[in-house]
Amino acid sequence: MLDLNFVREHLPLVEEKLRLRGMNPAEVLGDFRAVDAERRANITVLETAKKRRNELSPKIGALKQAEKKGALSAEQQKQLSELAGAVAQEKSVIEQYEERVKQADEKFLNVLKGVPNLPHDSVPPGKSSEDNVEARRWGTPQKFDFTPKPHWELGEQLGMLDPERGAKLAGARFTVYWDLGAKLERALANFMLDLHTRKHGYTEVLPPYLVNSESMYGTGQLPKFAADLFRVPQGEKDLWLIPTAEVPVTNLYRDETLDAARLPISLTAYTPCFRSEAGSYGKDVRGIIRQHQFQKVELVKFVRPERSYDELENLTHDAETVLQKLGLHYRVMTLCTADMGFSSAKTYDLEVWLPGQGVFREISSCSNFESFQARRAGIRFRPDGKSKSEFVHTLNGSGLAVGRTWVAIVENYQQADGSVVIPEALRPYIGVERITAKKF
Repeated sequence: MLDLNFVREHLPLVEEKLRLRGMNPAEVLGDFRAVDAERRANITVLETAKKRRNELSPKIGALKQAEKKGALSAEQQKQLSELAGAVAQEKSVIEQYEERVKQADEKFLNVLKGVPNLPHDSVPPGKSSEDNVEARRWGTPQKFDFTPKPHWELGEQLGMLDPERGAKLAGARFTVYWDLGAKLERALANFMLDLHTRKHGYTEVLPPYLVNSESMYGTGQLPKFAADLFRVPQGEKDLWLIPTAEVPVTNLYRDETLDAARLPISLTAYTPCFRSEAGSYGKDVRGIIRQHQFQKVELVKFVRPERSYDELENLTHDAETVLQKLGLHYRVMTLCTADMGFSSAKTYDLEVWLPGQGVFREISSCSNFESFQARRAGIRFRPDGKSKSEFVHTLNGSGLAVGRTWVAIVENYQQADGSVVIPEALRPYIGVERITAKKF
């Protein structure tokens, strides 16, 4: 969430940043100016009434003291009655206008809930994903002396993927992994967790897979993106299946003030993720690119504001290292202003090359949210030597999306005989060097 005072004081800048996101400021901000003008007018009336009450109250006090001593004249008695009536009137005005200011603040809060984060100045302007900018790429595409197959063909031929039984169990966009297909998924998760905890300094966390509405609100999924989530009604309160480990891991410190000496805090978690994929009907219907349930290893950081963009580079590098150790060709894309997520101030997407489909596919999204999530979730820290706390900056990225890494290995390491060679970095985790056909 944006800071209300910042929006008030920099409204033209906020409007321009929203335009860069491809949004109509009037639709996003509503009648912000009118509500603000009304609120300011109400505050003026409120402060005037408080000032008047404060001026009258001592006079009443003095007259009441005289009344107790029996030294109050008839004229003073009349004056006391008039002053008491005036104070009562001012009190009524104060109560009325405090409520009006409160209602205006609630209107502002409702507006701010729907306002996305503002793009950092380094984010390239653009109108769609076509305007994303390539920052760098690593490696070269695998060369084949045959036509490479997509992972859905290889997965079924090798007895690793079973979309039909997945659909039988749960419906479309669910898949069953068999034998070495399941082991490859598990091997990837363990490999990633070991790399991030042993080499990159992250602490592993195993959070709940169901969270409350406050947690979803804290990271920006609610209220705007409720249609993308799986809701689990629980009486008067809902629980939600997590769309990413970012949600529970970021909310670990909701409504807390962190010790500045602990920053940066770097956490990693392996969890299933659940997404309704609302609005994606007809997209990526084959294979496991877009599923209702998939697994990810997530990276989350809590950092000092002045360090957050350096830490974004570090986090992105940590995610890239996974691809490098697996020998997978990829590129890093800086998302343009119109393609970033709701809560992000800057995002890098890692896109891995998939020869069976002849395309680059996103496999990780690494973002700096600055104080946007921390303000919603109430995550603060107290800077050294200062009594006033500040909001931390939060970052997160996939390190990596396990299913899409599975896809990348199967497509990039396929052989002419239909088998798949296991990258050397994964062999200690899976126990074989090659996957060959097996039916169930």
